Amino acid sequence: MDTLTLKLRGMSCAACANNIEKAIRSVSGVIDCNVNFGAEQATIKYDRSLANLQKIQSAIASAGYSSDSLQEELLSEEDDAEKASRRALQRLLSLKVAVGGVISIFLFLGSLPMMTGLNLPLIPSFLQNSWMQLVLTTPVIFWCGGSFYRNGWKSLKRHTATMDTLIALGTSAAYLYSLFVTIFPKFFIAQGLIPHIYYEVAAIVITLILLGRLLENRARGQTSEAIRKLIGLQARDARVIRDGKEIDVPIAEVRINDVILVRPGEKIPVDGEVIAGASTVDEAMVTGESLPVKKQPGDEVIGATINGAGAFQFRVTRVGNDTFLAQIVKLVQQAQGSKAPIQRLADRVTGWFVPAVIAVAIATFVIWFNFTGNLTLATMTTVGVLIIACPCALGLATPTSVMVGTGKGAENGILIKGADSLELAHKIQTIVLDKTGTLTQGKPTVTDFVNVNGTANGNELQLLQLAATVERNSEHPLAEAVVKYAQSQEVSLIDAKNFVANAGSGVQAVVANQLVQIGTQRWLTELGINTITLQQYKDVWEAAGKTVILIAVDGELQGIMGIADALKPSSAAVVKALQKLGLEVVMLTGDNRKTADAIARQVGIQRIFAEVRPDQKAAIIQSLQGEIEKFPKSKIQNPKSKIVAMVGDGINDAPALAQADVGIAIGTGTDVAIAASDITLISGDLQGIVTAIQLSRATINNIRQNLFFAFIYNVIGIPIAAGILFPIFGWLLNPIIAGAAMALSSLSVVSNALRLRNFQPKISS
Repeated sequence: MDTLTLKLRGMSCAACANNIEKAIRSVSGVIDCNVNFGAEQATIKYDRSLANLQKIQSAIASAGYSSDSLQEELLSEEDDAEKASRRALQRLLSLKVAVGGVISIFLFLGSLPMMTGLNLPLIPSFLQNSWMQLVLTTPVIFWCGGSFYRNGWKSLKRHTATMDTLIALGTSAAYLYSLFVTIFPKFFIAQGLIPHIYYEVAAIVITLILLGRLLENRARGQTSEAIRKLIGLQARDARVIRDGKEIDVPIAEVRINDVILVRPGEKIPVDGEVIAGASTVDEAMVTGESLPVKKQPGDEVIGATINGAGAFQFRVTRVGNDTFLAQIVKLVQQAQGSKAPIQRLADRVTGWFVPAVIAVAIATFVIWFNFTGNLTLATMTTVGVLIIACPCALGLATPTSVMVGTGKGAENGILIKGADSLELAHKIQTIVLDKTGTLTQGKPTVTDFVNVNGTANGNELQLLQLAATVERNSEHPLAEAVVKYAQSQEVSLIDAKNFVANAGSGVQAVVANQLVQIGTQRWLTELGINTITLQQYKDVWEAAGKTVILIAVDGELQGIMGIADALKPSSAAVVKALQKLGLEVVMLTGDNRKTADAIARQVGIQRIFAEVRPDQKAAIIQSLQGEIEKFPKSKIQNPKSKIVAMVGDGINDAPALAQADVGIAIGTGTDVAIAASDITLISGDLQGIVTAIQLSRATINNIRQNLFFAFIYNVIGIPIAAGILFPIFGWLLNPIIAGAAMALSSLSVVSNALRLRNFQPKISS
């Protein structure tokens, strides 16, 4: 299985996207395909033994469109040729609008006497001449609007229909009708009809649609502003130390293990690890972290961040598409190219929209001609129906909002992996927070240590040596705290054998021919070890919110440690903010009940699951999803199950993150947790949870507004254009007004989506 992303060219409306999707799905070996009209991209999953890039591109070409594979270098900016091509296309479109606009003004002036029935001496008579209007209109039809007719003809040959088909049919009907009147005016006079011409309708409609497309393209370009900003963050050069010399090299020539010097105020070029010097680094542009972060030897630095007043050297660990910035760009691109579930309705509608409009237009002509016998009336109402219909608005309603929303998330240090995650986040009813590393700093320290045998003859340090030697083999944050405590006491570590970790319980190993077991009271009790001796210490420490581990040597309890993990400064405020959003907040931890209760009290959480082993976390998430009870403040009521989000940072959280409807990973956590999640908070700041939910709600509201505008526009506009109000009020929609409305409809949807760029999270306090 391979996944391919293509940049599509030649699409004019959502119907084009449907045509391309059908063409790609017809290729043998294609498993799934998602064509995003807003992003102008296709994401294809295919079996590489049956399909390849050439076959897929050939299918797209046979459908009448072109495609290019997205550049492998994610952080490469547009080359000069592509920029020049894009600008030339924009200039050509602007020129066509200008030419069409000038000619349309003359045609409009020339048609005023006919439209008003008044004698207007200020308007030159030659402008009212039908042959002159034909001469003026023809270049607008065949040069300014030529693409509509070419694309419409291509669609007809492929037995499909798009918005270009509607425009071509509508404007050509007005043009050909006027041409017939110009050549054979006596035919109409003989029928008792006034030989009116409607050249201005064809010309003005084409001009207005071109203007709308020009403005729409410019607006849609702003929806990808987040990607361009991210790409623009990268440095262009790096000062590399090679053979003892400092040399400036382009960023593309930096290699892994190169040593780079960063001076005060400079931009860090790539990812790496500090090996000498110290400074503070502003990471806000990448992680959303507002305060500068202190960096010293051993700390990681991220490319595209800004160095403070210090200077340091770092060894390069990632370059090119492996850098942190490149991965962010990739995730944002994937999210912007994905489809939200709410878009399915719009996709179904646009699938039959154009054929349905053509059917309505034909019915309109037949009905009016049969009832009135007025060919002019029948033609103009038919033209109005064809012109006013706009599948573009439906096709743009969801993807433009998703593109802006995911981009805005990246600006705030929130990586949203797909439009489905962005949509689902607004439905969350229960949010489950892991304790260690999520609510707490994740940097526990040993605060208390008691040895059963006291401190005589160095007993305390001997036991600490045994404990730290065993814990050195574990990746758990508590184990790291024990090792750091031993190092602070200048205790040397020795070799351990037969190390075994029991997830959620403890660890054991043989050290100096002694079996050392370290873990929870429950585990040691299950092993048959008497743990009552130090119960008094355990009760007091746990009541203070500390985690307690017991140490046994050769089956006998020898010591007890109290380990404290400070709460993150924002934890209590974030919990309160989530509750104000109508969410039930739950804490999930492997810690004992007393410690969990103490932490929960500090942050205001009522519901707690404590002493939970890693393998049980996913099951608890599943049980929460199965609950049907209602929460008074919740805006979403699902009679079948609750929508549950899980927030975690460790390897042991990965199954729970995957089980949750929305998995939210703390970016400072493990790669496994981040990979299993739907949303990643890059900086690790819990405020990102609130921001993600607020952004999701704002985006979905924006999408709903867009869909409403798009649907209501077509539902109201098409019947009015068909003349439904004429029998009641005697009022018909001028095709020129229909053209203006169509041109503005998709522009209004895109403009509404761009309002999301003003989204500002409500900070918890």
